[in-house]
Parts: sequence; C-alpha cells; structure tokens
Amino acid sequence: MVTKEMLRSIVDTAARRKRAQLCITNAHVLDVYNKEWFDADVLVSEGCFTGFAPSGSGEAEQIVDAGGRYLVPGFIDSHVHIESSHATPQEFSNLVVPCGTTTVIADPHEICNVCGLDGLSYMLDASKDTALQAFFVVPSCVPATTFEHSGAVIGPDDLIQPLQEERILGLGEMMDYPGVIAGSSLVLDKIMEARKAGKIIDGHSPAISDADLDAYSACSIHTDHECENGMELHERIRRGMYVMLRQGSACHNVLNLLGGVTPQNSRRCIFCTDDRQPMSILAEGHINNNVRLAVGAGLDVIEALCMATINSCDCYHLTDRGAIAPGLRADFSLCDNLQDFTMHQVYVAGKLVARDQNMLKPNSSAVDGRVTGRMDVKNFSADRLKLALGDTHVRVIDIIPGGVVTGAREATVKLEDGLWVHDPQQDIVKLAVVERHKGTGNVAVALLRGYDLQGGALATSVAHDSHNIIVCGDNDGDMALAVEELIRLGGGMSIVKQGVVLSSFEQPVAGLMSYANGKTIADTLESLHAIATKELHISDSVDPFMTLCFMSLPVIPVYKLTDMGLFDVTKFSFVPLELNR
Repeated sequence: MVTKEMLRSIVDTAARRKRAQLCITNAHVLDVYNKEWFDADVLVSEGCFTGFAPSGSGEAEQIVDAGGRYLVPGFIDSHVHIESSHATPQEFSNLVVPCGTTTVIADPHEICNVCGLDGLSYMLDASKDTALQAFFVVPSCVPATTFEHSGAVIGPDDLIQPLQEERILGLGEMMDYPGVIAGSSLVLDKIMEARKAGKIIDGHSPAISDADLDAYSACSIHTDHECENGMELHERIRRGMYVMLRQGSACHNVLNLLGGVTPQNSRRCIFCTDDRQPMSILAEGHINNNVRLAVGAGLDVIEALCMATINSCDCYHLTDRGAIAPGLRADFSLCDNLQDFTMHQVYVAGKLVARDQNMLKPNSSAVDGRVTGRMDVKNFSADRLKLALGDTHVRVIDIIPGGVVTGAREATVKLEDGLWVHDPQQDIVKLAVVERHKGTGNVAVALLRGYDLQGGALATSVAHDSHNIIVCGDNDGDMALAVEELIRLGGGMSIVKQGVVLSSFEQPVAGLMSYANGKTIADTLESLHAIATKELHISDSVDPFMTLCFMSLPVIPVYKLTDMGLFDVTKFSFVPLELNR
C-alpha cells in the first residue's frame, strides 16, 4: 500500500525535485495506451514508475543499462489454477516470475473442492509474500455439480466474507452453466452475492450459443476461457464478455482463436493458462508462451503484449498495473527480443527479482496442517472394481487428443461370467473413480478408449474437479494396488505393473500439490510419463496423467465418470453403461 509519505516521494521524483531510486536506460519502452514503442529513460521510486527522462539523461541512485532490450509491463495470467502445477503457491511463483509473469488471477477451486474455505485461506497465506502478485476469485462451484462427492460444499452464505477481501476479485468460473441458463435459485443466489459485493463473475461456457448464451451472459458473466474457435470468441465479445485465449498443458486454444481476433475487438481479448504443469513452464514458458505463439502466427506484437498486460487489468479492474506510466506499480521485464520473448530481467515493485530465467531469492514453502491428511477412503478392495454387465453393447468414453472434451461412443465388449474382461485386441480399458473425502465407500466404474494402456494401471488423486481418486487399468489387481499406494502416500500419482509399484509421486498438500521445487516436480512428472509410455504402452498422443485427471470432470462434454456413475454432460444426467437399458 502506498502511504502519504511514499506518494510525496513519488511526486517529488516525478517532478525531478528528488533523484529516482532506479533508472532503466537504453530500452525500447512499450506504451500500451498509444500502442507504440518509444525510447526514454524510465524512472522508478517507492515501487512505482515516476516518469520518463530523455534517453541517457535520467538520474537515479541505481542506473540499469537495458542494452537495447524491450521494456514491457509485467505479464498477467487472467485465469489459472495454481494447484494444477502440482506446486505450492511459493514454488509456482518461482516458476513463472522468471518468464515475466508478475500477476495472476487464480481460481482455487481445486483445493477448495478438497478443503473448503480452509483451502482458500491457505492459498492466500502461502502467496502473501511471494514475488508473484496473486489475486483470487472465490470458487463458485464446490462441488462443480451435484452429481459427485467433493470434500466440501461452498454455498451462497459462505461467499459473503471472502468477497470482502481485497485480494478476492470476484466469483470463480461459473461452471454450472445449465443452472445459470435455467435460473437455478442456488446459482442465482451465488451470483447475487458477487453483484452485491461489486465483484466480477468469471465464466465457463463450452459450446453454448444463441439464447442459452444470452441467458448466461445476462447474469453478468464477465469472462470465458472455453472458446474453441473464432466464431465463439466473436459471439462472446458481442455479449460484453472478455475472452481468454488459453494455452495450458492440456488445452491449446491460442492458435484456434486467433482468427477471431481483430483490431476492433482485441481489447476484449486476454491470455490465460488455466492449467499448466512445471514441465511446460520450464520448457516453453508461461504467458510469454501465449505471446510467442500469437506473434508467431501473425498477430501484431503490440496487440499481443496488450493482451498479456493492460487488457487483463481492464477486465479485472486492476488500476495500479499493466502499463509503464507514472504512478503505476513498477512490475516490468526487460525482454531480450520480440520473437521468443525470453526475459533478461524481471522487476516486481521496482525490485529486481529474476535474471536470465532464474529467481534471485526463491520463495520457500512451509508445511500447513490445514491442507494435509485429506484421504478418507472406506470399504475399498479389488472386488469393488469388478464391472458386471448384462449386455456386451456398451457406452464408452472416447479420448479426443489435444483437449479435455471426450467422445460419447459405443462398443461391443468381452464378458466372462457376466463380468467385463480386457480384450487385448480392443483399445478399451477400465476406468474407476474412488471417493476419498467423506468415507462414503463410493466406487464407480466405466470404460475408456484411446488410452492404449496394456499390462497395468495408473492412479491419481488429482481428478478434476472434486479430486477423488481416479484409476485406469486393464486388470483389477493392479488398479487396486495403484489406489492403495495413493492412500498410503496421502495423495499423488502411482503406476503399477504386474503387482509391482513402478513409480509414485507424493502430493501431501490436499492430494494435489508437492512441497518439492519446480524442477524436481517436472523431473518426477517426466519420469512418470516415460514409465507410463514405455511400460504400459500408453499412446504418445495423450499425456497419461493430465488426460486421466480430466476424465472425471462433469462440466466438459461429453461422457465423464464421477464417483456416482457415468455422466452425460450434454444431457446433464447419468446414463447406464449398457446401451439397451
């Protein structure tokens, strides 16, 4: 917070009555307001920009020669689930800040589905002193639907206090779009709490259009990150929404949406990652990767940089950042070039925090009892995984590579004594979801195609959005052992083959995150990936665990599996496995 004395110092520096604390010279400076580059010395004091001096004439306690690099505002991720990095908020900061990301708007609905508002409190506290400036939205859908069991329920009254917090910018993505469109009383009560608090409402509206989209946007839904093409982008902008061009580890939408971005509507376009793993961040970057892809595909450089900075500030009413201008926070980067957008230096509030892709003083994580010990599985055994069928003609979840949308398909399968058995001639394996929060004993089983798994099982407690245990395999014994390994670890990931645990990854923070550093997490995930593809022959076209963890998300079409059964998202109801029922 800027005090009166700090403001006086800023004014004195801006008026040149006082020497600045920092001067960046020999840089090409981005002006996001006039959408142009200009050359000047940039002055900084008290963590804020204080003005511009003619090139080479700036006076300050410290002068930094930018070496002809490009001075750009700190990048903003407009929608991210930090938990999907498998890293704590502190370690997530260490991963993304060197990429030039200095602000995120995070939706903690993953951890809140496990721990409720304790999860939100943990995320706020863990990110309070990080170099990364983390703002949050209160999850709107805990659980995402009423068709699954989560670790908590957040109702309208639970939103009142968090929405008063300064770092809470609004209500998280409203995934219950059928409830919005139908005018569900519970959904409208949540929306009303956000409206009363004067906060925005994030959206999630895959494949809806026409009157349904009108009804959805009429409830003050402010954003959407589920567009698949330029036409959907155009339709949402017409209805007053901001559209997020997402580039995560699983969902790659930037290139598909660029055709809908025009000079007329680009101010309503912003970048996000949604879900991005350390491997992707270390190899490709963060929001700078979105910018790189967009510019490489022909989008104007300044338009892309505005989408990474000031546009997100306009969307979320962050009036103190997003541009290089007097009085704004001095969050900025010195960018090496306008092709790959690697950052030579990153500054937060005028302080150098990262150089050449490395944090100067990495943040450290601390164990927190509010989010540990979140594994309560009852009455589980291999027998609970048996799949009894009265007919061989069944519904099958089909994996569609490159995204999280699945197909709703049919197959004829093999039975022995009325039980499904794996047929090596078919690319169909068993999928199960085991409830882990309330000790209900729920286990639901379905069939999955497109995974190519042979001779074992994989399991993870990261299973969007309720994060029960999800396991896939071609035999019940290996599947049961994979689940039991996760129970022993308190959450994480496991791979089993022929009765042996080949590898596992402990994630004690709500069964979602590790206390390890980003490089260790990335190496572990890469090792798990290699083992899954080599030992279990999983298709190269899918990420084994990232794909698996979305197979239980009942708000993304078409078929998904919750702990209560096979769910048809288009009908928003359960369906039997047998087609003849």
